[in-house]
Amino acid sequence: MSTPAIQKVRATLAPLVKAPLPADDDASLFELGVLDSFALMEAIGRLEETFGISVPDADLNPRRFETLAKIARYFEARRAA
Repeated sequence: MSTPAIQKVRATLAPLVKAPLPADDDASLFELGVLDSFALMEAIGRLEETFGISVPDADLNPRRFETLAKIARYFEARRAA
């Protein structure tokens, strides 16, 4: 079930990705060819704008942003902190 945060992530990423976003929020965006390491940096920049937070360099690990659900959880947690 998509949460409002996941829906926001989907809306932010849709114009940037190389392949359609998966229906499964837990599917790997890298394995499906939706994102690669270069597109991830642009995606994080857009997500920072959307959620109004900054991602520290120490958090720039692709595994942290591998799925729509992980991305949404990360940004929600950072926003709540």
